[in-house]
Amino acid sequence: MPTGSHDPQVDLVRGTDVLTIRLSGTWRVSQALPPVALVRRELDEYRPKRIVFDTHDVVGWDSALVVFADRVERLGAAAGAAVDRSGLPPGVQRLVALAEATPARPAAPRKPPPSPVARIGLRTIEYGRGVKSVVHWVGELSIAFASLFAGRARFRRSALHLQMQLAGANAFGIVSLVAGLVGLILAFIGGIQLQRFGATIYVADLVGIAIVREMGAMMAAIVVAGRTGAAFAAELGTMRVNQEIDAFTTLGISPVQFLVLPRVLAVTLMMPLLCIYADLMGVLGGAVIGIGVMHITPRIYLDTTFEAVSYADLFGGIFKATVYGFLVGAAGCFEGLSAGRTAAGVGKATTSAVVDGIVLVIAACAVFAIIFYRLGI
Repeated sequence: MPTGSHDPQVDLVRGTDVLTIRLSGTWRVSQALPPVALVRRELDEYRPKRIVFDTHDVVGWDSALVVFADRVERLGAAAGAAVDRSGLPPGVQRLVALAEATPARPAAPRKPPPSPVARIGLRTIEYGRGVKSVVHWVGELSIAFASLFAGRARFRRSALHLQMQLAGANAFGIVSLVAGLVGLILAFIGGIQLQRFGATIYVADLVGIAIVREMGAMMAAIVVAGRTGAAFAAELGTMRVNQEIDAFTTLGISPVQFLVLPRVLAVTLMMPLLCIYADLMGVLGGAVIGIGVMHITPRIYLDTTFEAVSYADLFGGIFKATVYGFLVGAAGCFEGLSAGRTAAGVGKATTSAVVDGIVLVIAACAVFAIIFYRLGI
């Protein structure tokens, strides 16, 4: 193509039923080009039968000239005028012809929104698939634990020890903070109400029974759900995106045994310890208010707490914590292995793991409350 530095120009010359578009200068996308609206106005006023190009004075061009010529052809077709391309450079003629020969891709037809009945059906099918996935997951997890009890489970002991450290020892800090603050708040709110009846001493009973029987296990479980359950879902979801889960399956290694079992087992084993630690920190948090604000002597506060809390309360809370740990670990691993193979899918799985874990913990707490009431515990 020839080169030049002249500004692009358009001159419109009227003839007998012919409009000659005389182009000059350098037509490149890097320069300010004349608007096609000039040609449109001329066509509206003159209404020629033919359009002819004259490009003898064009000293350089690129795709800008091709686009201009194509737009002029479209305007001419809309105005009912025939367009003669012979005055264009040969390269421009070929490119314009190629643009006309390529059909425009038809827009995809818009699907009408489903009717209310169809939406109910789709939700029902989706719910059924979810139930099927959960049942399948429970079966796989049961088989994995059966293999563990039979001594045939395939996983690395070092992985179990690492997960126990991550789920247990590394969670002591946040469990201390949450349990201590909850015990402090519980003692403060309960103490204010009990002061009206001159029964401030029962703050120790209130905090001790509530923390040891219910709140300690639940607080530890909620912390683990937001911390460890989310980590399980993110780790397994990322492995699924990277096709590492598929690699285990191809090698004949069960992902549930090798990846899920040590994680669920670690959380289940560490939750009783976290529960006991949460009980201790919750009682100490209540003692801060009972001793420092309600002016109960430390000896009386501790004696009252030990008298109010029974072994049934302590071991009942530990048993609940064990079940909570299993539910949180299973929910996190389930969401991780079910994650979509995208970054958004991993994020959604992580969020779902936390929500599922907390919901399962609260639902299990309600079930245990009914069972313990029936058993008289």
